[in-house]
Amino acid sequence: MDGDEPTDKDATRIGKLASRAFLRIEVFAYLVLGLLLALTALLGVGSAAVSLWQDVQEHVNATSLVLTIDRLLFVLMVVEILHTVRVSFRSGTLVCEPFLIVGLIASIRRVLVITLESSQVNQPGKWTPDTQALFNSTMLELAVLGGLILIMVVSICLLRYSERSILRN
Repeated sequence: MDGDEPTDKDATRIGKLASRAFLRIEVFAYLVLGLLLALTALLGVGSAAVSLWQDVQEHVNATSLVLTIDRLLFVLMVVEILHTVRVSFRSGTLVCEPFLIVGLIASIRRVLVITLESSQVNQPGKWTPDTQALFNSTMLELAVLGGLILIMVVSICLLRYSERSILRN
């Protein structure tokens, strides 16, 4: 055996050093990601609050309220992602349910925006062949989103049911 050839002991030591280095990089990445998500959430809440205050002063209309709700739902998505990062950081594993909740919030957010856009199209004098095509495509998108929302709700229920049954055993 040559003296230049690595031994099993060297390989184990290198593996442990690499594992520690990657763990530190992972922790640092989670920390930076968490801080950026927290900053995004704070800015989003501030933006929604300013928007809502301006809407109240200007005697609110439906469009501006839906936009404010859209911003707040975006902040809720960011907070759920931040929660997912925190849970992943603590447990060291990826948890499915927070991602499903983020997807559910994003889908509901999109449904609200589509509903607002389609209600504006239905106003008198705005109906054209182009708006008819847009309306048809948004109705298809709403149907797909409805199915997606249903699938995510069922998935969340199944996850919670399976966790309860595991805890009972």
